[in-house]
This record gives sequence, C-alpha cells and structure tokens, in this order.
Amino acid sequence: MGMNVGSSGGSGEPEVMVDINTTPLIDVMLVLLIMLIITIPIQLHSVNLNLPVGNPPPPPTPPEVVQIDVDFDGTILWNGQVVPTHEDLEARLKAAADQPIQPEVHLHPNKLVAYKYVASVMASAQRLGVSKLGIIGNEQFVK
Repeated sequence: MGMNVGSSGGSGEPEVMVDINTTPLIDVMLVLLIMLIITIPIQLHSVNLNLPVGNPPPPPTPPEVVQIDVDFDGTILWNGQVVPTHEDLEARLKAAADQPIQPEVHLHPNKLVAYKYVASVMASAQRLGVSKLGIIGNEQFVK
C-alpha cells in the first residue's frame, strides 16, 4: 500500500511516500504463531484400551502325525510297520478319519515307486474321508 502525495510544483524536494511499515506487523504475527505452536498440547498417537486380564489359554496340543511310507516295490508302511494288505490300510485310514480330531497323514513315497501305488493310497484316503493328507519329500523328485 502506498500513497503518493502530489508534486509540489517543481521544487527540488523529493516526493513524500506515505506507506504502512509492515515489519512490526510481521514480527507480531511470527511471535503469535510461535506462541500458538508452543501452547498446542502434544497429541498422543496411541489408543488406550482396557484389555482383559487373566490367564492365557493353554497351548494347543500338537497334532498326531501318521507317517505312511511307500517303498520302491509298493510295500506300504504305517508309522514304520508293514501293512500286509490294502484292506488293512483302508481300515487304518477309516479309523484315522473317524477320530474327532483327525491326525495329519504324511505320505512319503520312494523315488523309484510306481505312481499307481501312491495314487491308490491317496484315492483310498480321499474316499474314506481323510482331510489332512500331505505328501512329504517332494524335493527328491526335483532334478
């Protein structure tokens, strides 16, 4: 903002400039801004929760694991014991499937076994309702 006062008819005096001095206004505004920043309380970035206090639940029991090995000649082993017939294998799979908490069945085929033996074990497990079946030792088939 400025204001020019008209010339004084050709005299050698300089023209008078009438302006508002804004320096004190800026100083006052900066002081007010700093006071505002200092007086604002620091906000917490955490949420306070009332969590229940008590004993934690007991750790779950580890699942039972049944290891089924299929040897190179088609021999089936149930936890290291030879299963003589396919009907005996199906009876054991049915007993495992009927348990309230089914055991994990880990199928471990030999690298040299024919696929039909492994497929028959998997088909029997599926047909009898075994839901936790996994094939163990796949890294032996990677070339």
